[in-house]
Amino acid sequence: MKTRNILWGLLSLLCISCSEQEQTSGNPLFPGWYADPEVAVLEGEYWIFPTYSDIWTEDGSKPIYPDKQTAAFSQQYNVQTFMDAFSSKDLVHWTKHPRVLTTEIIPWVEYAMWAPAIFPHNGKYYLFFSGNDIQNDEQYGGIGVAVADHPGGPYKDALGKPLIGRFVNGAQPIDQFVFRDDDGSIYMYYGGWRHCNMVRLNDNLDDLLPFEDGELFKEITPEGYVEGPFMFKRGNKYYFMWSEGNWTGADYRVAYAMADSAFGPFKRQGTILQQDPEVGTGAGHHSVLQIPGKDEWYIVYHRHPLGDSEGPHRVTCIDKMEFAPDGTILPVKITVEGVAPVQLAN
Repeated sequence: MKTRNILWGLLSLLCISCSEQEQTSGNPLFPGWYADPEVAVLEGEYWIFPTYSDIWTEDGSKPIYPDKQTAAFSQQYNVQTFMDAFSSKDLVHWTKHPRVLTTEIIPWVEYAMWAPAIFPHNGKYYLFFSGNDIQNDEQYGGIGVAVADHPGGPYKDALGKPLIGRFVNGAQPIDQFVFRDDDGSIYMYYGGWRHCNMVRLNDNLDDLLPFEDGELFKEITPEGYVEGPFMFKRGNKYYFMWSEGNWTGADYRVAYAMADSAFGPFKRQGTILQQDPEVGTGAGHHSVLQIPGKDEWYIVYHRHPLGDSEGPHRVTCIDKMEFAPDGTILPVKITVEGVAPVQLAN
């Protein structure tokens, strides 16, 4: 009888453990190779818009295309021609919305469609993206924008051309993030190749507005910046974040700065997201989620799974992000468990 009671006790503990595990999101959040995730609360649900990140097509084939732009043209870009989206009511269970944006919808993009940024405005949803991975101003591509009446689409090309299609201040026109300040001004932060620019968008989100000094582009590159800018505000402080390192490498990571203005200056504060060799590597290119009405924060990011050496193979994950009493961001612990369910209030 004593042995039976011990066995039942062990079984009960196991069931409790399984139940607790079932009550967390787990990392990755959903199956498939997805990177550069942007998270938002839209129409009473959580949404994530990621980059499809594989070198194989969905049916398992590996097509070969001619090199259209550079000698180092990546096989990944040949299949990176669409974007999926995912929605959830609790951060744990996710529904896939396939191909909300494709190169068929945006004909000026031939390949390399990535880094989505979603922005609700005037009753519509604007999905910004990078296209064609241009290497100089002689090539055609850059940052584009699509628009829809619902987060899941259908989207259509808002401009029929790139919004920003040239290098300015050394910044490759990629990795855009759109931010609305308290006064209603809409800014875009963007840039690869270790340079970051800030621009101001008009109310139609189809053109740039000059700043008060007449400039259209302001370089705000902080120390260590490589790509993947992100901005949010907490209290009276602006938090500017970015990725460092090589996106295919284990050392890919997220750093941040704090400022009193959306214009900076942005002095590097430190690294808050990076690899854990026992969990995953190359943790970076993230976005931040605040639960509406609460001082509760999460970071959504991609990382390389352990044991996979294919550079583009990245998965989307979520973990809690917390702050010290002085407002600085505490280092994020990346986990396998993910986060507990969080229901949105009506």
